[in-house]
Amino acid sequence: MSDLAAFFLHFLMLCSMAIGGLSVVMPDMYRYVVDERGLVSARQFADVYALGQAAPGPNALWVPLVGLQAAGWPGAIAATIAVFLPATAFSLFVMSLHARAENSRLALAIRRGLAPVALGFMFASGWLLLSSGQHGWRGYVLAFAAALAVLFTRLNPLILLAAGAAAGIFGLA
Repeated sequence: MSDLAAFFLHFLMLCSMAIGGLSVVMPDMYRYVVDERGLVSARQFADVYALGQAAPGPNALWVPLVGLQAAGWPGAIAATIAVFLPATAFSLFVMSLHARAENSRLALAIRRGLAPVALGFMFASGWLLLSSGQHGWRGYVLAFAAALAVLFTRLNPLILLAAGAAAGIFGLA
């Protein structure tokens, strides 16, 4: 199997399990393209993820950028199809079931069961991003302060992003 086909199938499998968004499978995508295959560096991955999150549009924009870095335009196309095919198929299936029985015991059990799983995956993704950059103690303090601000205030996240950017520009992080 070619490297591109293996890349596509791996991302397709991961995106088929991405309950709670792509950030929940981001650690395994990182492991595959950085640690296992060496297609991109840890810094490139973190930069591409940050760029994709900052860009307007869907949060999935970072995955085609990883594909572009890993395998050029064919990699970007493969990553894009791998991301959107399972999500689209699953969404159509779930919406048709939800329209018929939204308050059934099974539907409630699934929603309650998947919430902690998605939350755990999101924490793992945050930890991976925090540890993949080349931060000093100031960067960790800034990340912790931003997390506290998100948890305990109603501050607009764009203000936190701007503050983080300013801290980086002025060499505080």
